[in-house]
Parts: sequence; structure tokens; C-alpha cells
Amino acid sequence: MDRTPDDPPTLNPALDAQQVARTVAAALIEGGLREAVIAPGSRSAPLVYAFAEAERAGRIRLHVRIDERSAAFTALGLAQASGRPVGVVTTSGTAVGNLLPALMEADHAGIQLVALTADRPEELQGTGANQTTCQDGLFPLHVRFAQTLSGDTVPDVDPDEIPDWLAAEAAEVSGADADPRITALRRHREHLASVVSRALLAAGGFDTEDVEGFAGVPGVAVRESAPGPIHLNLRFREPLVPAEDDAGPVEWDGDVADQPTSATPSTTTGTVRVNPMDLAEQLDLDVSELHESRTVVVAGHGSGPLPAAFANALGLPLLAEPSSNARFGHNAVGAYPWLLGSAGGLGEDSHPLAARIEQVILFGRPTLTRQVSALLARADLATAFHQPEPVAWFEPGARRERPVEDLEELAVVAGRGPAGWLTDWQRAGVRAQAALDDALATRHDDVGRPGALRTSQLVASTVRGPLVLGSSSVIRDVDLSWRPPTVPQSIVYANRGLAGIDGTISTASGVALGTGQRTVLLCGDLTLLHDVGGLLLGPGEPEPDLDIVVVNDAGGAIFAGLEHGLVAQREDMAEVVERFFGTPQDVDVRAVCAAYGLEWIPVDSEDDLLSALGGSPGPGRRVLELRSDRSARPRVRGQVEAAVRATFR
Repeated sequence: MDRTPDDPPTLNPALDAQQVARTVAAALIEGGLREAVIAPGSRSAPLVYAFAEAERAGRIRLHVRIDERSAAFTALGLAQASGRPVGVVTTSGTAVGNLLPALMEADHAGIQLVALTADRPEELQGTGANQTTCQDGLFPLHVRFAQTLSGDTVPDVDPDEIPDWLAAEAAEVSGADADPRITALRRHREHLASVVSRALLAAGGFDTEDVEGFAGVPGVAVRESAPGPIHLNLRFREPLVPAEDDAGPVEWDGDVADQPTSATPSTTTGTVRVNPMDLAEQLDLDVSELHESRTVVVAGHGSGPLPAAFANALGLPLLAEPSSNARFGHNAVGAYPWLLGSAGGLGEDSHPLAARIEQVILFGRPTLTRQVSALLARADLATAFHQPEPVAWFEPGARRERPVEDLEELAVVAGRGPAGWLTDWQRAGVRAQAALDDALATRHDDVGRPGALRTSQLVASTVRGPLVLGSSSVIRDVDLSWRPPTVPQSIVYANRGLAGIDGTISTASGVALGTGQRTVLLCGDLTLLHDVGGLLLGPGEPEPDLDIVVVNDAGGAIFAGLEHGLVAQREDMAEVVERFFGTPQDVDVRAVCAAYGLEWIPVDSEDDLLSALGGSPGPGRRVLELRSDRSARPRVRGQVEAAVRATFR
């Protein structure tokens, strides 16, 4: 409704900005928030001061980033690593808009990113006031919960309308707590805390709704939903700083046993130890009466180790993407995209085994290869999808796979592998992997240095601990080349919600800070440059222990492997494809590292790479740069494919 000067908004200023901020901060921390990333700004100052008080009390760890987009992706990485909600704080205006890419990724990946945006008060909305826009409900398509909070509205009563004599008389008769103004303020604090609590429940995958309970008593209904990001928009009115005589916050309540006790994360490192045989025993599936079926198990992004145990228990081949964290064990088939071929088993470039598949059981989200997409789209196959809880990345009914919640039911659907089915796949995978390795070794001998595909293979095989894979070509190179280990040696992180390259440096920094372990990021040069601001840390800020391995082929390599590579072969089209898709660059990465104070290490050989990754580096960040010839990628891929296909005979 239009507002006129003669019809100003009705305001009930009740809690000042610092009181609102402290109430919200306390509710967030009581609800599980342990880390937050702060982007500087004046309007958000009350919440920053409240969080700073909590940090001094050991209740939360804070990080500062000057760029809101970098701050949001750092929080995203922290949330990925911890599994907890993590906050990102911004001032008002365009600062808020910079959160959108990270919120979109968090939405599709089901990550608990908490956007805490400061806003101008109600009376400044729609007036053209500086740095003021409509922030209420700004991200409706990508958050699980959104609400604007302020200190203005008090339920049931306006304390300014209560006469002093009535308040004094009530206090004299029933004590100070009976003062209606104090009661009203307490109720408003409770209201704010309740909203924050509901928001955090929504982030964790639980929607709440007010309902009328038994005998008309109000109640709350809770239903399971997909976890994901939330948005709390906080309208603060001046003054935005604590008063000089401010008494400070009330003492923190609640259990602090799992709180961070210092600003320094753990520096322990180690290999992930998971035995698929042990996991299979924990499943406790009776497979003796199951029918036989030539089924394969596909593990997509975020599935975790469960599909490895499931495949092991049923004697089925496992085709696992790197970020599934199920790519290990004897059932995991190496070089599986080459075995499937471009038509998912029905093409001339497919291994004969792939054409014999009768059924596919899917865990997690498949995002990487057209080979797997073609396999899942085959009309001659039955498909089922393990869905024990709601997920954010597809709408019910939008996919053809039959959703199955119960693992025992899923086992009945999948059946057990007939004699020789798993063994045949294992042999095919071993032969294909050996041919791939030989082809890459020959290529290395010819040029004297590892290329992009070999570098991806070496990094994935060498890292012990957190491994972050950039989007675009490097994660696909890992998928094509990484020999599955017997037991998992790393935990793989990747932004596969929307698979963008933006924010990758910041995400990896968040993962390193969140795990407290030395983390390795493998990415391309454009991914590095796209988020180069994520390298900026202020003095005194916690520095992640992070190795950034950059495959620098001076542009975008992924397009050469898509249809654009064929377009480039047409007459007069090579320059068009190179300019608009290859996007060549000649940035001096060494100079970039010097500008941001990072150690730069050139990688000219496999020994250089293995020595750098396998040594004992000191704390902090390093960039390992390996230069690669982008124009050679199609030729190398063709050589590898020919070598692998030769094993099909």
C-alpha cells in the first residue's frame, strides 16, 4: 500500500539495536551456531558487537572478509566441513546481493548457510534513504526460511502507552517483574529468540507451523524437509554502537561442552579410515534369498560411504564419483566413465559389460559425466534411488528413478550380483586403469612434465585428508583417472550444488578452517582468478593451512571437451571459440601470490608435485602452479581413450 506523509508508519520502539542483536546472537549460538564470517559495515555493527562479546566468552569463532561474496563462500566451506549452521553477516544494500551465489549453492547442496543481513529501520524504507532497498524476502527461491526482525513491534502491548503510575503500582503490588513494560520487553525477546530457533530448525531440515492443538491450545507442528540456507534480515535503528555505560550482555546460558575453546582450530591431520567390509556388516542385510540381477550401483555427489557398503554386501559393481566419498573398496570400478562410453553402455565406444546392465541403483546426486547421465536415461534399464530423507536438488516426480527409503527394500529391488558379474567388472576396470596409466606415463615421458589429467590423478592419489576439487575440468579429470583406493584416504569436498567455479578459493579456505587440517585444493587457473579476492586475509585473521594446486593452461579447458571443441574445428570458428569460451588469460600467478603474501611453488615434474604434497609444510597457504598446454587436451584424451578401448577386446 502506498504511504503518504500524512500517514506515517506506526512504530513501537521497544528494544534498541544492541538489545535486538544480543538476543538474536544468543539464540543463534544456543541453536548451534559456532562460527560466523563478518563482512564490515556500519548498519550491521550491533550484531558484530554482540558476536564479539560472545567470541570473548569462548562461545563462537569469528572470521572477517572484506568482500561479502568471499565471506559467504568461506561460511559455506565452514558449514560443509562442520555439518553445522554457519553465519555470514553483512551490512545493508548491495552487500546483501553479494550473498546470492553462495545461497544458491547452499540451496541445491543442502548446506546450512545462515544469512544475517542488516537493514535500515521501517521509517526509512521506500524513502530513497542511503543504502536502503527492499531486503525483506530478497532470496525467496533459495532459502528455507526468511523473516525480518526488529525491536519495533511488541506483541499485545506497547510499553510507551502504559502510564508510569500504573507500572509503579503493579511493581509495588507484585514486584518489578510485574511491570507491564518489562513483561512486554521480555515477551518481545522471547519472540525474537523463537523466530531464530524456528529458522535454525528449517536450516537443519525441519519445517515448523503454528497449529491449534487439543482444546484450542496453540501448538507447533514439525515436519521433515530438505536442509539448506536461511535468511534473517535485521532492522537496526541508531544508535548502532553500545552506550558508554552499557552493562554488557547477560551471562550465557546452555551447554558449552562442544563450544570452540580458542580461536585456533585443531591442527591434527590424518587419513580417513573406513572399511567397506565393516560397513557392510553394519547394514545387516540378508542377501541369501535375493534374486540375481546384473545391477550396478552409482554413487553421486554427497552420498557418503553407504553405497560402498551396499555394493559390497550385494556383490555389485560400484561406479563412484570423487565427491561421493564412496570411491573406495574392491567393488569400486576404476576408469568407469570410459567403460560406460558416451551412450551409457549402448554405443560403439562402450565396454560390452555396460550393455549387459539390467538395473541401476543410485545414491547421492550424479553431476559429472554424460556417460552416467546416459546410463540413467536408458529406457531398457530399471532404476531406483535411495532417498532416506528429503533432498534439495530435485523436485519429487521430476526424476525417473524410483525413490526407496528403506535399505532392506532397496536390497530387494537391487538383487545380488550373479556369479562372475562383479569379477568381470573388476577385471575390466583393472585393465582399463592400467592402460590409462600407461598412456599418461608415455605422455609424461614425451613432454617431460605431467599434464592436466596426470596431475589430477596424482593429487587425488596423494592427498591424505581434506581435498577440495574445483568445478569445471579438474574434477572430471579426477573422475576419469583416479584409481579407487582400498580404503578412503581423503574426504572430498566440492561445490556441486550448482557446480559453479565462483567462490572456490573461499570455500576451500572455509573447509581448511572448519576441519583444522591441512587441506588441498585442486583447481584451474580461471577458478583461481575468479575468486582471487578470497586470498585476502587481514592481519591477525586465522590463516587456513591450505595448498592450492593450480593447473594453469591459460584459459578454460572444459569447453574443448564439449561441443564447442568440434565447432572450433570449423572454418573461421577457432578464434570465436577461443575468445568467448577459451577465455585466454596471461596473469602472472607468481605475482598474484606475492601481492597476497602466499608462497608460490612452480611444479615442473611429478617429483616436484609429490614432494610438495607429501612433505611436511609449515602452517599457512601455498600455491603450487603447474603449467599445462590446453591445446593438447583433446589429443591426450584421444590417446587415453584409444588405449582404454583396446582393452575391451
